Amino acid sequence: MGCTSCSTGGCGSSDKKKGGCASGGCNKMNVFDWLSNMDLPVDQQFDVIEVRFKNGRKEFFRNTHQLDLFPGDPVAVNMGTGYHVGHVSLQGELVRLQMLKKKIKEEDVVLEIYRLATETDLDRHKETKAREMPTMFRTRQIIQDFKLSMKLSDVEFQADNSKATFYYSADARVDFRELIKVLAAEFKIRVEMRQISLRQEAGRLGGLGVCGRELCCSTWLSDFKNVPTSAARYQNLSLNPSKLSGQCGRLKCCLNYELETYVEALKDIPTIEKPLKTAQGNAFLKKTDIFKKLMWFGYESENSWHPLTIEQVKEILAMNEKGEMPENLGNVVEEVKKDFEEVMELEAEAFHKKIDANRNRKRKRRNKRGQVKKDKKNPQVTNKKAQNQRKKNVKKRS
Repeated sequence: MGCTSCSTGGCGSSDKKKGGCASGGCNKMNVFDWLSNMDLPVDQQFDVIEVRFKNGRKEFFRNTHQLDLFPGDPVAVNMGTGYHVGHVSLQGELVRLQMLKKKIKEEDVVLEIYRLATETDLDRHKETKAREMPTMFRTRQIIQDFKLSMKLSDVEFQADNSKATFYYSADARVDFRELIKVLAAEFKIRVEMRQISLRQEAGRLGGLGVCGRELCCSTWLSDFKNVPTSAARYQNLSLNPSKLSGQCGRLKCCLNYELETYVEALKDIPTIEKPLKTAQGNAFLKKTDIFKKLMWFGYESENSWHPLTIEQVKEILAMNEKGEMPENLGNVVEEVKKDFEEVMELEAEAFHKKIDANRNRKRKRRNKRGQVKKDKKNPQVTNKKAQNQRKKNVKKRS
């Protein structure tokens, strides 16, 4: 049976010390406990436990009853307004580090873990989860009736069925006082409206990025940093909003991942404010290959580009400052051009191989669909359809 801490239900472990999964749970925002094999005395164990709820939401609770807990265990916790059911995601000294990272003090953790969740708690939790989708659809209809400029993205019921949290996103302040009254009367529960950002909304809903992997915000990324448009400029990316934006509609968080590397590499590349002056004419910067340290220049009267190394560009800039200029760019970059031509030949060869492979694949598909094949020994048609047809004709004649 798969662990109950994930949505797939396809992983499990026979070792109780590993919880539902060997890494402590297989759902998103999971953290690997690399200190799990180190046993500490009971009186020295950190008594705060990290508990995970729906869509990777995590909170800290104090293990006042000294329960023997392991990652993946379902627990009933105090929420202040009742109890809720979650799963242990982390324990021990790593929880202390997580609290330091999130700037949470130990004395601020006052809510406690009641007990390990019983079968009754889990059954009731399943019943409340079954109410979430119908409630969300009905709430969206009510929001449309009130004509509120807000987008409801998720609903989470508390396990004791006494409270529901409605997660929404909005561009401006929303007056939802009347909405809360209607929802409380409609569903007979306490209502909490929680506004989240568009990045948090994408993280809760999940999905696949253009890279083919799950969204970073729904798997491991918890801190959302500002992504400026200059991050795309430093990396020589096209400023196309449709390509630079993620599923949240904001600039992709992954634009920041390699930004420091690009900024460090750009320190050696000179800033070109004016065209390079040569006897053949002015050469304008067309492209910069940051990591190969190549800068491509082109004349106004030509369509071809000329690659230059950084040292060669600096040399020409120094000559221009002195009032001197080389005859042309072609004499400066012979070695670079040879390397470039070799690369282009390899790319052209790979391109033609790919075209030939596609043609062979299409030819095989046509043959499988019943295209006529001729045997080398017998020039007559010998495909399966023709053979079956001849057999039928023989039977009719007999």
